[in-house]
Amino acid sequence: MARSAAPAPSKASLPHQIAAQVGNALERWLEAERDQTFLWLPVALGAGAAAWFVLPERHDWLALILLALGVASAAGASWRGGRVAPFATMLALGVAAGTGLAWARAGRVAAPTLDRAAVVRLAGAVEKVEPLPARGLVRVTLGSLRWERPPRRAPLRVRVNLPQHAVPATLGGGAGMTLRARLMPPAPPAVPGAYDAARAAWFDGVGASGRGFTPVGLRGVGAPGVRDRLTAHIIAALAGSAGGIAAALVTGDMGAIDDADSLAMRRAGLAHLLSVSGLHITATVGIVMAAVLRLLALSRRLALTGLLPLVAAGAGAGAAIGYTWLTGSQVPTIRSCVAALMVLAALALGREALTLRLVAMGALVVLLAWPEAVVGPSFQLSFAAVASIVALHEHPRVRAALLARDEPRPRKWLREAASLLVTGAVVELALMPIAVFYFHQAGAYGAIANIAAIPLTTFAIMPAVALALLLDALGWGAPAWWVAGRAIALLLWIAHTVAALPGAVRAIPAMPLGAFATMVAGGIWLTLWRTRWRYLGVAPLLVGAAWTLATPAPDLLVTGDGRHLAVRQADGGLALLRDRAGGYVRDVLAQNGGLAGVPGLLSESREARCNRDLCWWQRRVAGRWRRVLATRSGYNVPIERLAALCAAADVVVSERRLPRRCRARWLTLDRVALARTGGVAITFADERVVTVRLARDDHPWMVVQEMPQHAPARAGSRAR
Repeated sequence: MARSAAPAPSKASLPHQIAAQVGNALERWLEAERDQTFLWLPVALGAGAAAWFVLPERHDWLALILLALGVASAAGASWRGGRVAPFATMLALGVAAGTGLAWARAGRVAAPTLDRAAVVRLAGAVEKVEPLPARGLVRVTLGSLRWERPPRRAPLRVRVNLPQHAVPATLGGGAGMTLRARLMPPAPPAVPGAYDAARAAWFDGVGASGRGFTPVGLRGVGAPGVRDRLTAHIIAALAGSAGGIAAALVTGDMGAIDDADSLAMRRAGLAHLLSVSGLHITATVGIVMAAVLRLLALSRRLALTGLLPLVAAGAGAGAAIGYTWLTGSQVPTIRSCVAALMVLAALALGREALTLRLVAMGALVVLLAWPEAVVGPSFQLSFAAVASIVALHEHPRVRAALLARDEPRPRKWLREAASLLVTGAVVELALMPIAVFYFHQAGAYGAIANIAAIPLTTFAIMPAVALALLLDALGWGAPAWWVAGRAIALLLWIAHTVAALPGAVRAIPAMPLGAFATMVAGGIWLTLWRTRWRYLGVAPLLVGAAWTLATPAPDLLVTGDGRHLAVRQADGGLALLRDRAGGYVRDVLAQNGGLAGVPGLLSESREARCNRDLCWWQRRVAGRWRRVLATRSGYNVPIERLAALCAAADVVVSERRLPRRCRARWLTLDRVALARTGGVAITFADERVVTVRLARDDHPWMVVQEMPQHAPARAGSRAR
């Protein structure tokens, strides 16, 4: 009998076969990664919360939640066993929950916000006192406010800076204060990429901030808290930045650190040592556990019970909780405390102590309580550093290389030094995208500086400060304070030496949000998976880095109030419009413009002509002349001349409302236009315009505030 030919596969079945093969491959992959899938729950939660901050409108937020719930429902309905459907359901539900949590949190903390600048007289109860001795100021947060003439939207809480001499050193919470102050609404980012004070103030419940005037009326001085008294004691024991750094390590208060020393620590990649987080919690727990074990082991009866490790772990847990409370219970400290408690619990149960699961649990706790933390640099830097360290040391080859073994001491020391160097380099690479996105600079020698600075801080400075505080109870703390002062002086010497090296810091203009998101996604993928597919995360990292480096620095930066601008010069530097721009404005414009040095002045530029009222700048960019006209004063300029200059300019910038006849050829950025756009960054080569505000933004802190009515322009003209 003739054998019949097998039927050829139909074209219709080919897509189904491909889909089945892809599904089987995914199932095999997730089966191999089954221990890692839980780690993606906080990632999904954080992604949903971050999406709420990025998407501008309410219907976008609602659409994202409904889309995520739809994906979760479809994945759940299609589940027939396996891991793909449950994993997809978990991710989708996490995204929906994160978006909803951020939305609900923003509504829950809603409070009135001052609508315009005002000089007011008010009385209130002191809630928080933050000494800033390096700046000669004290920052006071007031609540339970009573206004002499309430503004239209009277805040419930304000924050004012007062001269240090006007506030008693014993001022504490609960005191009553009456003062006159100039208050401002919380400020949005001055230019694209700058710090968003309005968003931070919204979640802190602060409706206005400003400067108070003396004299200040006080009704009682309250009772300074333990944290405030301890900070004052440390600053009294160690003068200058040494006391500020010691206080930062103990209480988290960095107000006494000199600006020059703080800048050197940032440029050297050592600023993380000043923010109480995992390193400090770990050192505290380790010191307490070692001390308790040593003391209790002096008793033979206790030592033979075998319970000393559990007792020491309990003491370490108490120290972690107490240290977290003492330092103000900030998000990084809470995360570190949660992780430390989980490590201690794992040790007590005989489990592996430090894993990515502990990091993920810490992230879950923070995101469930404070979903807004996901868009803050503190949360991102903290978790990126810890996750990269744990992932590195969980790698089989790294673990085998660093495994303790019998070997000569020189080889052991060399291996441990190499471990510190590799760990420092990995952490530096993990933190670099975050540092570039938020602080617009990348360090070159941070890993090397940390090799010396971290052991110095952990094994010399913190124990010396702790010993000094204990001995102060007996009046014997002076020698320990001397040791702590010398160790901190060495730390500052390392910071200044590294910061002064050529190429220590490279200034990078504002990173595109898409590039940052791409690099974060690649880094998370590379960190959380274990199989060889993890290395696919290198591709997004390279794409994001190339995207960042290929993004040109802006040619023109305009602040949201129109008072300040910085324009790119032919030599690559920046020139500022106003000769008396404050230090904060100079720093913001320089950092977001990708300038490592100090900006110059437009009035001294060869590319500009300025008088007291106007500045005219022109330069050839990408084969085409570009011209910018900006006002510098509140005086009137003859309308005929102003209109002619406006018509010849590509961009006109003014803090005032310009007459209709004054219109630029391309962009007119006066008071009315900037109220809609906020700060603006312009690149002339591709005519790219980036604004702080979008056409419609429903985030509560981005609601357009009414602009104050300016006084009428003075009569006369000073145009030349």
